[in-house]
Amino acid sequence: MDGILPLYKAAGMSSHDCVAAIRKTLHIKQVGHSGTLDPQVDGVLPICIGQATKVVDYLLLQGKVYTGKVLLGQASETEDLEGAIIEQTQLQKPFTETAIKTAMAALTGDIVQIPPMYSAVKVNGRRLYDYARHNVPVERPKRPVHVYRFEYTNSTYDPQTKMQTIEFIAEVSKGTYIRTLAVDLGRNLGVPALMSQLTREKSGGFDLKETVTLEDFKAAVADQTASTLLYPIDRVLEQYPKYALSAEQWAQVQNGAFLEIHDLPELITLTYQGHIKALYQLRQKNPNVYKPKKMFLQNNGIG
Repeated sequence: MDGILPLYKAAGMSSHDCVAAIRKTLHIKQVGHSGTLDPQVDGVLPICIGQATKVVDYLLLQGKVYTGKVLLGQASETEDLEGAIIEQTQLQKPFTETAIKTAMAALTGDIVQIPPMYSAVKVNGRRLYDYARHNVPVERPKRPVHVYRFEYTNSTYDPQTKMQTIEFIAEVSKGTYIRTLAVDLGRNLGVPALMSQLTREKSGGFDLKETVTLEDFKAAVADQTASTLLYPIDRVLEQYPKYALSAEQWAQVQNGAFLEIHDLPELITLTYQGHIKALYQLRQKNPNVYKPKKMFLQNNGIG
């Protein structure tokens, strides 16, 4: 079985839990995900099965869309509701929509983030969360990311707690931490903040309406209909220009041959009988010769 399963990850499960469950269900090891979701976050988690694991990196290149909530008035050690509260203040009055939108606009475009201490980012071969759990100080790396949009959708103010909740939609590049975006929004407004809820609406070109629950997938495996829930790798690579191979060229490509092709961009997909069989890249030494980058020789366009 080869293909991409757009899984709906429920809150309470880790991304690793989802991969492990699918490996156990299918009795195969060749399963991976594209883009970790924290356990408390729900939403789209594309799962690559079989030879589709070769396109994980290309799924990651596509942007992600989230909806969620920022709580103004509290900060935690994990930048969300999972960690201990480390700072709290009361808002005497809610921020105006104009003020919030202005603060959000300052966090769009090319920005630099410092990832949370409780994250999987590695420093000297060790995860940041491991440093945090053992109270070991470490300098966190600054990471350039791109925020395509960070938009206000609603807000509510609780007069009893004197805290304000901001609802948002965010479209971001690979590597962007929404928790950190929430904290930075509070910083721009001059108050502590944390991410109080998050749903990934879109990832790897898949959106929520295309997702399948883990329970439904297990049932489909039992019914021997699981392949109907998978998408072919062609779905991931469809943005690259296609070059149709002749029978002679296909025979060469199966042996990893270089091909001379003119007037095409740096990355192209090679197709045979309508299905993507390889991703080829221009050689630097010869601008008209392409070399293999990824091979999908067994791909038949079926999930």
